[in-house]
Amino acid sequence: MPAHPLPVTIDDIRSAAAAIAGSVVRTPLSRSATLSSITGAEVWIKYENLQYTASFKERGARNRLLALTDDERRGGVVAMSAGNHAQGVARHATLLGIASTVVMPQNTPVTKVTRTEQDGATVILAGATLDEAALIAAELAAAKNLTFIAPYDDPLIIAGQGTCALEMLSAGTEFDVLIVPVGGGGLFAGTCVAAQAISPDTELIGVQSALFPSMVRAVTGHDVVDDLSSWGPTIAEGIAVKSPGVLTSSIIKALATDVVAVSERFIEEAIVHLLEIEKVVAEGAGAAALAALLAEPDRFAGRTVGLVLSGGNIDLRLLSAVIMRGLAQTGRLCRLLIDVPDAPGALGALTAEIGRAGANIVDLSHHREFGIRSARVTEVEVLAETRDRVAADELRRRLKELGYAVMNTRDGL
Repeated sequence: MPAHPLPVTIDDIRSAAAAIAGSVVRTPLSRSATLSSITGAEVWIKYENLQYTASFKERGARNRLLALTDDERRGGVVAMSAGNHAQGVARHATLLGIASTVVMPQNTPVTKVTRTEQDGATVILAGATLDEAALIAAELAAAKNLTFIAPYDDPLIIAGQGTCALEMLSAGTEFDVLIVPVGGGGLFAGTCVAAQAISPDTELIGVQSALFPSMVRAVTGHDVVDDLSSWGPTIAEGIAVKSPGVLTSSIIKALATDVVAVSERFIEEAIVHLLEIEKVVAEGAGAAALAALLAEPDRFAGRTVGLVLSGGNIDLRLLSAVIMRGLAQTGRLCRLLIDVPDAPGALGALTAEIGRAGANIVDLSHHREFGIRSARVTEVEVLAETRDRVAADELRRRLKELGYAVMNTRDGL
């Protein structure tokens, strides 16, 4: 038990659940037989990507908006977000008849801006970063007497997000571990409060991108403001928060078992697994919980593990890149650099041999100018589909046996 009272209680979460019932989807919780087989754990997934806005953020937004006074409703609200919180606030403010304004950074993808506008908000693109957008939102709130709806550091937001765990823990499955993505910490803090009250023996593990380990550092006492060595572009932009919440950090420090950081490689792998195995789309942040399981399977082997798939809003171009990289990492897409004689029929003979080996050529280019061996030799770059990494290695071996000079490429990319 924590030494001091926490800002959110299980009663707050239960009240939030009653308040938002019927307005937010009670998303499915189901066991994944294939992921259980792959990881050695009993894997259960809570599909928050099936909310209307494809994110858990609706829960906290709805709960916070319901608490507004009549004067605050008439005055309207303002929020700052680059995506999921923006859509959650916009949608539920509109449903409740409340005018909403959302400040989004200038580089926010057009699709996210459009969705937020379609949900009924007035969008203002301002600020180069989320921090700058937050300052502008605060200025708007003061100037126009708008109520600011915080993305995570608000007891009502935390309680609303905690309803996700309340649903998981009341479904009849006894979890040894819950793994939850962490950005500002609203979802994980709410999960910690719910689990501590309902299932105190369940381990609670938060997950961040290794490129944005702010909550990891906050929990360990490391200064997260001055040490920016880890910050960098991450596929999990939904949890890319430099300064986690004060309230959320206090709850997580008091109740969480651990907060871990995972590499981009495991996040990408998790996105591909969820798409290929579960047939669902996850954004990087949404796949972080599975990424933690894939990164440390021995830690969770033989245990019943609940994963929160927190959101599914991912740019289609980014998803396409992740899929192609996933195919490359498993050897189903391989890149070959091959020297062939610069002579009639040589290229046709090479492609015929690749076909006979059972590979399908996706792309091919040849460069006379950049070969390093001889002016009589052309360097051919082939992108080919194969069954798996074993088949890709067999293709290389076969070509070498036929006398082709096949240069090694890193990880088959």
